[in-house]
Amino acid sequence: MNLIVKRAGDGWQASYGDRAWRAAVGRGGIQRQKREGDGVSPVGCWPIRKVLYRPDKLAAAPVSVFATAVIDPKDGWCDAPDHPDYNRPVRLPFAASHEEMWRKDDLYDIVVVLGQNDDPVVPYAGSAVFLHVASAGYGPTAGCASLTRDDLLEFLAMAKPGTCLCFEDVG
Repeated sequence: MNLIVKRAGDGWQASYGDRAWRAAVGRGGIQRQKREGDGVSPVGCWPIRKVLYRPDKLAAAPVSVFATAVIDPKDGWCDAPDHPDYNRPVRLPFAASHEEMWRKDDLYDIVVVLGQNDDPVVPYAGSAVFLHVASAGYGPTAGCASLTRDDLLEFLAMAKPGTCLCFEDVG
């Protein structure tokens, strides 16, 4: 069973079994073509690699069958398509373009790392496509999926080994 993310009316929904939650996706919607920086959530099923969390924001690791690890202030994720570490975790400071995993907002308090463009990594095919905490009002992401913190914790506690996140383009 997979977490299915698709359009639902004027918004987006994530469903797992008989549970469904409001969700957000990339500002470019869900599309078949993905390029670095386009804001698109890429059609396909992406395996869950691991769960990262901020230990200063959660009292304990999220309950999950997936490997978990803490995020610390020196964690980053390379989004420079011409760099050898493209779409890989990096340590800060890091000279090439990257995302900081220790964010000032709450979006990366919990980050589910997806196996999108990681085996093998293809330059410009997208980086840092995660499932993470939604912004207030479910604002669009840069290409990720997002749920509220409580909904994300509920999903992680329910998910079984082998679960993927599937972005479905129904249009």
